[in-house]
Amino acid sequence: MNSSDRGVSRSPTLERIERVVCGLLGDDDIVLKPDTRPSDVPGWDSLANINIVFGVEEEFGLRFGDDDLANTKTVGELADRVDRVLAR
Repeated sequence: MNSSDRGVSRSPTLERIERVVCGLLGDDDIVLKPDTRPSDVPGWDSLANINIVFGVEEEFGLRFGDDDLANTKTVGELADRVDRVLAR
């Protein structure tokens, strides 16, 4: 499924995060929207979250600081933080 199949225009950052999540959770049918929360995604538990954060860091070639992900509740917020870290 590609972004045109999903019916919404999404940021390239969100699409790349989705690929990371799908790969790490082993489910290519996962569709992430800006308002998706980890609890909305089967298999995205606290351990998976750690792996997803590391996967996102690797995908984008960045390292989050201690406060970069504080209060991040949705995938859209994660994408915004990735964009902010990359803009530094």
